[in-house]
Amino acid sequence: MTGIPTAPVLYIVGCAAPPVLQIADAIGQAQERGWDVCLILTPTAALWLEEHLEKLADLTGHPVRQRYKVPGQPDVLPPAAAVLVAPATFNVINKWASGHADTLALGLVTEGIGKGMPLVALPHLNSWQAAHSAFPRSVDQLRADGVQVLIEEADGNVPHMPGAPGPRPPFPWALGLDALEGVRRSRI
Repeated sequence: MTGIPTAPVLYIVGCAAPPVLQIADAIGQAQERGWDVCLILTPTAALWLEEHLEKLADLTGHPVRQRYKVPGQPDVLPPAAAVLVAPATFNVINKWASGHADTLALGLVTEGIGKGMPLVALPHLNSWQAAHSAFPRSVDQLRADGVQVLIEEADGNVPHMPGAPGPRPPFPWALGLDALEGVRRSRI
């Protein structure tokens, strides 16, 4: 052991919503705050970012993971101190709340609940999806399980109107990172 403190590890789980195309911004913001960042993507998000996976691995210093490893293979990522699921899609929120683990991303976050790990979800969805009866039930379930779900006006993150003209405001990566700030400080 070198005696040099290591930065706490943050897993950013990126889902297939348009803000994932700017996931490098989230990585940079987290690194500026003192996190060692590992990136895990849902399969569709990985497809969207396929051309950038090597650059994202260089940015984090870790391989970008999107699939479960083969049993017996060593894990290539250090253990996480916390997880930020951002952007979190309607699909991922609902599957996570009901305990699905059919992708690496969902497997990590469902296990994170059982581990008592600090978990923050920063959803990105439209108001029609948010109006579906499954969504508030899923948010309530995740909150009951200890997940911070930032999706109210008070959080500064609200569903957008589908097809609204003009540019959307930038995705609020900092909201999720702010919610994890106490974890980072306590681990350094």
